[in-house]
Amino acid sequence: MIVRKRKATRSKSRPKETKQMSPEPTASKGTAPAASGDGGRPPAQIRYLDRADMEETFADSITGLIFDGQTLRIELGVTRFDDVKANTPITGRRYPACRLVLPPAAAVDLINRMQQIAAALTQAGVVRAAAPRGTTTPKAD
Repeated sequence: MIVRKRKATRSKSRPKETKQMSPEPTASKGTAPAASGDGGRPPAQIRYLDRADMEETFADSITGLIFDGQTLRIELGVTRFDDVKANTPITGRRYPACRLVLPPAAAVDLINRMQQIAAALTQAGVVRAAAPRGTTTPKAD
């Protein structure tokens, strides 16, 4: 049996990375260092590398959200209204814009960050805190 070794060469079609890496480790940007698989090794220091050319996706609704035990799947949608005509109801369509799939650790990070944003928006008076379930608000007489 002949075993061939693969050469570790960079693909010619793949451009060489020229962007500078952030000098800050990921932990300083609000996320924890990557988990280490080896108990004796310190966690890996992951640096954030921005991609200014990355496309952004606009969404105005969440059309699906499911956790299947392994991943959190979020589908974001965008609404497009049909032409408005006199004396007719306004109609439109909602299209999927993005499907985001997160492993459990990233899903927990997203939940924690969204809770921080919700607390900041509540403190700023932009949104009101929801009443706990099972409680009723007193009626004015």
